[in-house]
Amino acid sequence: MTALPDSFFNRDACQLARELIGKVIRRKLGRLWLSARIIETEAYYLDEKGSHAALGYTRKRRALFMDGGTIYMYHSQGGDSLNFSAAGPGNAVLIKSALPWLDEVSGPRSLARMQELNPDAQGNPRDPRKLCAGQALLCRSLNLKVADWDAQGFDPARLYVQNVGASPGRLLNAPRLGIPAGRDEHLFYRYVDPEYATCSTRNPMRRGQQQGRDYVLVDIQGTIL
Repeated sequence: MTALPDSFFNRDACQLARELIGKVIRRKLGRLWLSARIIETEAYYLDEKGSHAALGYTRKRRALFMDGGTIYMYHSQGGDSLNFSAAGPGNAVLIKSALPWLDEVSGPRSLARMQELNPDAQGNPRDPRKLCAGQALLCRSLNLKVADWDAQGFDPARLYVQNVGASPGRLLNAPRLGIPAGRDEHLFYRYVDPEYATCSTRNPMRRGQQQGRDYVLVDIQGTIL
């Protein structure tokens, strides 16, 4: 298993957000590798109002001002959130949603462990397609916590990101979610794998949404298709 090098993350935040779609997060827990394929990301920049970094440097936000490939975690929406710093101080990508990834490294036992970590409201195993459908659900399913990983680098023995050759040829591009009014909520900095849009935090193509107004299709370079 070859981890993506830190240099992979040292690029423009939107470019990184696009290129992370289809990559797999590997997390060692006990003797198992828990794995999730990224299907939704959001880019954030120092010079726009929607980012944490725009609020200024603090010790809690220091990871945003560190080299690309530094992990930034914070508490939000009743759970933990996972981000990776990008090129340039204050720039980062939020990992919004993923899907369990099964292969020779992570098999049925790994999926069962993820479901144990993140049961539904009745305590039953959560549908795999909804297991990581949101930033807090993702972190819960991989047992990633702020106290353990904030401002840390990747560790190939415990946590890393891998290219498994599953990158899509096109992406849905839409405004980010949950950005307060007046804080650059209009910026199209959210990317979703269209094949798994129904498994994302909120489907950009749900009823009532219009292509060209609420979302566009782009290629991996960000060019509108």
